[in-house]
Amino acid sequence: MTLRTRTADHAATTTRADPGHPGSAPAWWRDAVIYQVYVRSFADADGDGVGDLAGVRAKLPYLAELGVDALWFNPWYASPMADAGYDVADYRRIDPAFGTLAEAEALITEAHALGMRIIVDIVPNHVSDRHAWFEEARAAAPGSAARARFWFRPGRGENGELPPNDWPSEFGGPAWTRLPDGEWYLHLFAAEQPDLNWNSSEVAEELEAVLRFWFDRGVDGVRIDSATMPAKDPALPSFGPDHTKGRPPHPHPFVDRDEVHDIYRRWRKVADSYPEPKALIGEVWLADPERLAAYLRADEMHTAFNFDYLNCPWDADRLRAVIDGTLAAHAPVGAAPTWVLSNHDVTRHVTRYGRADSAMGRSPAQHGAPTDLVLGTRRARAALLLNLALPGSCYLYQGEEFGLWEVRDIPDAARQDPFFFRSAGADIGRDGCRVPLPWAGQAPPFGFSPADASGAPWLPQPDAWAELTAQAQQGVPDSMLTLYRTALRARRAEPALRGEEFAWSRGPEASAGVLDFRRGASFRCVVNLGGAELPLPEGSTVLLASGPLAAGATALPPDTAVWLHV
Repeated sequence: MTLRTRTADHAATTTRADPGHPGSAPAWWRDAVIYQVYVRSFADADGDGVGDLAGVRAKLPYLAELGVDALWFNPWYASPMADAGYDVADYRRIDPAFGTLAEAEALITEAHALGMRIIVDIVPNHVSDRHAWFEEARAAAPGSAARARFWFRPGRGENGELPPNDWPSEFGGPAWTRLPDGEWYLHLFAAEQPDLNWNSSEVAEELEAVLRFWFDRGVDGVRIDSATMPAKDPALPSFGPDHTKGRPPHPHPFVDRDEVHDIYRRWRKVADSYPEPKALIGEVWLADPERLAAYLRADEMHTAFNFDYLNCPWDADRLRAVIDGTLAAHAPVGAAPTWVLSNHDVTRHVTRYGRADSAMGRSPAQHGAPTDLVLGTRRARAALLLNLALPGSCYLYQGEEFGLWEVRDIPDAARQDPFFFRSAGADIGRDGCRVPLPWAGQAPPFGFSPADASGAPWLPQPDAWAELTAQAQQGVPDSMLTLYRTALRARRAEPALRGEEFAWSRGPEASAGVLDFRRGASFRCVVNLGGAELPLPEGSTVLLASGPLAAGATALPPDTAVWLHV
């Protein structure tokens, strides 16, 4: 790793305003580096084996030193945890496993004091079956106002014994569960996650009140889970044996329906009503870039996750195509793109990049595929510099700064992801990327829990992580953690990386195995994805390299990235 650059205050912010809100405060979300905190696996202060807000608060100085601009928290609300907190029982309470509302408020204040903003998850598609509304609906009669907040329907068949339609659950099996009184309710995810009916004015009003509840406590933005799914065709039509519904020109009955945009227009008005407007960030899984861009119009969301990029293999041509497509899709609506390599739902990218098939996936074949972790780590280092050099915001998933890989040998008895159970193991699930972080020491729990902890970490940690702890990497010049800290400082110090100017340095015909682009007049990023060394541009000065370069080196090794001043 090579660095020749100046440093900058980690709390510095951009000065560009959001074009969708003229005269707004600085649009920090346009080029922020946002660190995802999966609380359950971050740090355990009370020793019960589960991460908590006290553990996060103790690590806030570490996060500030790392150099990130904002923290995104997966759901920390009261929940039975049927789906890791995405089954919310009460948005106004913190789950007792994590702490209290007072601790969350203190965390927000402390993070702000260190120059970091806070983003929380909101789940508009469903709530928990333990939510007060659903408990009331379950006890109420068919046709009642309490049931109108959800999707209750009689079944098909002679005695209503068949589900109302053939919609599948995202977790496998049917998307309907029958109650003892004979009615069925819709859940596009687990049975413990009944879908909200957004045709009910009470639903719209309650979720807007939830936004205000957290915005009033200083939260700077929300990440909107499953953002394309809240609106349903009220006729609830079956797909049918030919499955034509959802294929052009037939609108999908519950994904990306036009009326879903009405929800986010109302949310944008709430977000813009604050002295410093709040950010709306969408989890928008759509193949059509024009349909995705519609969520980023000036009166809707500010940014959306870039799943095409997340799912792209380590291949120069395919990455270039995704980068071009992303920039082209965002330009007409003036939105800033996002770049991400891992999150709590996908296989960690050190593992993906070490496989022959480096695309996203959790099938048993991919799960068991041979993996070269040395190769995966080298590519992950290069991918970090690529991400941080692209225009827009960048998301980091906790632990990637340690170089953590996917834990693939979790015993079935220890797994907790509903994907695994509802698919009977056909989908290995997401537990492998959610294993608690290793902070220090030579053996589990690696400082995740106190030395006198009463419980083991909620998922088992591999012994081999001893060499990847934050303590083991502290101050080591060529460690992954040092690379992250150095790259984040360099990104903040480089003026060209705070703008939106971007241009490829060479045409497609000359870029086989290479990504080579400029930001501004003097900054250049070159990534060698090929199998041979690549000559470095003449007249350039190395700012930072993802791997070792000899003094005066004139060539870039394979699977290595470099930042240059030209």
